[in-house]
Amino acid sequence: MAIKIYLDQGHNPVNPNAGAEGNGLREQDLVFRIGVETAALLNSNPDFEARLSRPTADTQLGGSNASSLAARVQDANAWGADYFISLHTNAYDSPAATGSEAFVFQQGGVAAALAADILEGLERETGLFNRGVFSRPSLYVLRRTAMPAILLELGFISNPRDARLMNEQPELFARGIYEGVVQYVNST
Repeated sequence: MAIKIYLDQGHNPVNPNAGAEGNGLREQDLVFRIGVETAALLNSNPDFEARLSRPTADTQLGGSNASSLAARVQDANAWGADYFISLHTNAYDSPAATGSEAFVFQQGGVAAALAADILEGLERETGLFNRGVFSRPSLYVLRRTAMPAILLELGFISNPRDARLMNEQPELFARGIYEGVVQYVNST
């Protein structure tokens, strides 16, 4: 039986719940493309079945921030996903901030181990600095999912190099996520 992975491309195409912007790019566009490429890799492997929160670039979830987040979690829970991975780009005041990081509900569990493997995969494929796995129990998608969940900050949209890499080579991020998932599953 295939392992079901729910890929949530964070944010909506337009408000409510649109994402960060930087270097002429929009978070929701970058994570949409990276999500589509990641799902294609996962679905090409019979061990996995992937589902996207936004199957099309103009898929709009919910009429508010709260209902947008709830729609993603409800869809993953109803589908019976084994793992939930929410894709985001980071942003910071300083354009020097760089790298990938992950948030989980709590340290020491399945989600933290999966997140660590995905960050290793991302670092190998993209060359971006691995900033680590952090506990963030206040995040709705980590609190309300019925399965281990991680929120990935793939890179900084506010950093010109990170942003260009996410925009021009989304397949590197998809491959890094995919390899991390495979590494995690093979080690359990």
